[in-house]
Amino acid sequence: MADQKTDTKANPDAETGTAAPTLAEQLQAAQTERDQYKDKWARSMADLDNFRKRIYREIDDERKYQSVPLLKSLLPVFDGLDRAVFAASQSKNFDDLLNGLQMTIKQLETTLVGHGAKPIVAQGQPFDPNLHEAISQAPSTDHLPMTVLQDVERGYTLHDRVIRPSKVIVTVAPPAQ
Repeated sequence: MADQKTDTKANPDAETGTAAPTLAEQLQAAQTERDQYKDKWARSMADLDNFRKRIYREIDDERKYQSVPLLKSLLPVFDGLDRAVFAASQSKNFDDLLNGLQMTIKQLETTLVGHGAKPIVAQGQPFDPNLHEAISQAPSTDHLPMTVLQDVERGYTLHDRVIRPSKVIVTVAPPAQ
């Protein structure tokens, strides 16, 4: 009986009556497990590839249609221009055309500010090459040299970036007599 106890301690399966898996069975189990992991890996790679494709497609769509909000807000400005031109052609009154165009310009300025574009204030300011582009110089005794005398084409910034510098006429000291 002492021999029987030693057998059960050496082989735990002997107590339950099941035989230990053979080497071939262990190999088969390991190959089955490997195949399951390989299948899961292949499915995961396919899911990742599909995810990448979807993200790239969404990014492309976002880039393609990123101007939609701006365009939607600009359309009323163009409608205003159409109305101003139509009203001026009907009444043949220059003042009506001028008033309509001024209202449309205000509407456009409001739209640009609503999208974060701010006009660069130039006239009367010291010349700043980061914000201004000098297109001409004019002598002046009323202003210090390198002061913006006239804003020919208004510049704009978007947040902290200059979208377009202001084209300006800058003062210079008058020539000596």
